Amino acid sequence: MVLAGLLPILVAAPLAAQDAAEAISAPAPQVVSQATQGFSGLARVEPQDTRAEDRRSGTDITLGLSQGVPYRLFTLDAPPRVVLDFQEVDWSGLAAEALTTEDGITAAQFGTYVPGWSRLVLELARPMQIETAAMDIDPVTAAAQLSVALRQTSAEEFVATTGAPRDARWDLPAPTPMIAREAKDSLAPLLIVIDPGHGGIDPGAEAFLQGGLVQEKDLMLQFAIELGEMLVRSGQFNVQLTRDDDYFVSLERRIALAHQAKADLFLSLHADSLSEGRAHGTTVYTLSEDASDAASATLVERQERGDLLAGTDLSKADDRVTDVLLDLARVETHPRSQALARALVEGLKSQGGAMNRRPLREAGFSVLKSADIPSALVEVGFLSSPRDLANLMDPDWRERTARGILNGLLSWRIADEATRPLVRQ
Repeated sequence: MVLAGLLPILVAAPLAAQDAAEAISAPAPQVVSQATQGFSGLARVEPQDTRAEDRRSGTDITLGLSQGVPYRLFTLDAPPRVVLDFQEVDWSGLAAEALTTEDGITAAQFGTYVPGWSRLVLELARPMQIETAAMDIDPVTAAAQLSVALRQTSAEEFVATTGAPRDARWDLPAPTPMIAREAKDSLAPLLIVIDPGHGGIDPGAEAFLQGGLVQEKDLMLQFAIELGEMLVRSGQFNVQLTRDDDYFVSLERRIALAHQAKADLFLSLHADSLSEGRAHGTTVYTLSEDASDAASATLVERQERGDLLAGTDLSKADDRVTDVLLDLARVETHPRSQALARALVEGLKSQGGAMNRRPLREAGFSVLKSADIPSALVEVGFLSSPRDLANLMDPDWRERTARGILNGLLSWRIADEATRPLVRQ
């Protein structure tokens, strides 16, 4: 989707399928893949032919498909997971419970990973290797069945052979050197990277409304587009989204995209859920090593787990951001982020927004760990609150909320230009 007036979105290029035999035996859990020849169109997962079953030495997985598709498998640790990537498939009608078992698989998550590619992630109860993987295709109907056998192994052997395969088209952008930014004309539009939370395989919070499923990833993408268009129309801001459709973007990559774009501001949008509907109203977060309260800590933990269940390999995560965070962010960026959060709260209040009783909070959200870009995370509302859910579904309410954010950004910009030289001193 291209939005008039918004800068182009930066996304990872789809992975090209790797050449391999149609049926592959893999005694060690190396990358297992199948070639693309002979496949076309969008395949559909057949729920009635999809299951997982425990056996004495491991777990068997069967995935029914309307046709054959290129695929690859690999394992990840911490926690132990099996990841299956496919050329894009339609998951409609499949329940995660069909792929969980009593002893082998504790959780299953699936959805779009990057445009054109889908991902299934199975969280394992114990370390297991990929013993065999084979896709059988019916010569008459063209229907396919992917059969995967997992074999129990030791923790040491599992760890030694795990890891996401290397492919430059899936890698994060090269880190941007932390150098002084060029002076900008005070009248030039600022570049804001807006980050719609979650996406693709990671749906975020979920709620039911009038018998239909509402997902955080969809609501935040819609609101991000609406907010971006309003900011661009103001003439004071250019906007770039971390995603412009329903696909997965890791937390680390969201930061990298902001650095690659040389953003002036980073704004992450969420609408989470807390048990018993205790939380309601808009909340603005800035970064802190320690969460300001237990609820904030719960939200951070949930976001991090979303990355794990989406099959992100955190074992090789870039520590550069965390290494410089405490030294650099506190000197200049963190005070600017705090001022940004205060301005956003005041802007939202000016539009009569339904604010949380503690609208300013701090927590260790990964997407806020950009050491040189003022950043804030806005919990626009909570899907666990019926009132907030109704607001989020209301176009008029979203427009007022977007205008409140715009007012806050305009106020922050004026104050920041006046006080930034003093902060540096």
